[in-house]
Amino acid sequence: MTRKVPLRKCVVTQERLPKKDLVRVVLTPEKEVEVDLTGRKNGRGAYLTLKKEVILKAQTNNALVSALKYPVPDEVYTELLELADES
Repeated sequence: MTRKVPLRKCVVTQERLPKKDLVRVVLTPEKEVEVDLTGRKNGRGAYLTLKKEVILKAQTNNALVSALKYPVPDEVYTELLELADES
């Protein structure tokens, strides 16, 4: 019997993809926005496809701001772009 693969929706592309193929950005209870590589941090999360064009589109469309309902600092986008370059 195969296990059910958890799916999550990218806030930019609206595609439902396996959780492991996306990166999570979380708004912690302390009101800090962080990139969550483990997918286990407490707080409100939003998922993004780890592609440079998707991250840039999220920044211009304020997709993460809408999903998290909180302003997202530029450092988060910089960190996401660095992660996209590595992969």
